[in-house]
Amino acid sequence: MIELPVISEEATRRKKPDWLRVKLPIGKEYAKVRKLVDEHKLHTICESGNCPNMGECWGAGTATFMILGNVCTRSCSFCAVATGRPPEYDQDEPRRVAEAIKLMGVKHAVITSVNRDELKDRGAEIWYQTVVQTKELSPSTTIETLIPDVKSNWDALYRMIDGGQEVVSHNMETVGSLYRRVRPQAKYERSLEQIKLTKEYGKRTKTGIMLGLGETKEEVFKAMDDLVAHGCDILTLGQYLQPTKMHIEVAEFIHPDMFAMYQEEGLKRGLKYVESGPLVRSSYHAERHVNV
Repeated sequence: MIELPVISEEATRRKKPDWLRVKLPIGKEYAKVRKLVDEHKLHTICESGNCPNMGECWGAGTATFMILGNVCTRSCSFCAVATGRPPEYDQDEPRRVAEAIKLMGVKHAVITSVNRDELKDRGAEIWYQTVVQTKELSPSTTIETLIPDVKSNWDALYRMIDGGQEVVSHNMETVGSLYRRVRPQAKYERSLEQIKLTKEYGKRTKTGIMLGLGETKEEVFKAMDDLVAHGCDILTLGQYLQPTKMHIEVAEFIHPDMFAMYQEEGLKRGLKYVESGPLVRSSYHAERHVNV
């Protein structure tokens, strides 16, 4: 196999490669979404996660809503979302999210959340009500839910995914060998099991992996094989970008040609759809993943 180029962070120092440049968020549609998010006091992973595609997605009139607050009980080394003890959750949040989605008139909505490990049901009831109420107000809107690790609370999982959403995503985030460093409170095998049970429940399944954390090609290929074996339909692959100096450093910047190779390889190995590119994130082009 031809060796494709990577560029180490040390070699580039502070300068990112040209292919990682993003446009500033501007335009009428961006301003409209910004206004709705502020008026309805909503959290979006677009902002909390410092997503590089916020300008493009908000400019198209879409956003990924983050429910159950904006403080996470996990301390993953890659994530820009605040870590701590979350305040009491807002039981009126499902209504506000559903109303905002209707006002925005989106055809496909993505909903995610922080981890709420301190809650007995992991926040499952809020998840369920958010999807149900969104479907009631916007019956033609398709929904993807990007759910957290439920720590093997399968009753909570089934409640989370029973609201009528078309796609259920749970991100692996990285390869198995890097879990202790990248996701210290998660387990590689447990996330695979969650995807498997979601598929067996009859849902279209999806996951995302970040590249550039120090993984090898062989480890990425193994992750693909594991995902296929556990019933995953859709995989997103994107470049990890360090949110702050407090987070894990980028090990390498992956060239777009390498992302293209991974896309081709994933499809060969049995995945139904692979979205792969430096700026790809979990909900990027999510509307394309509904009918694969």
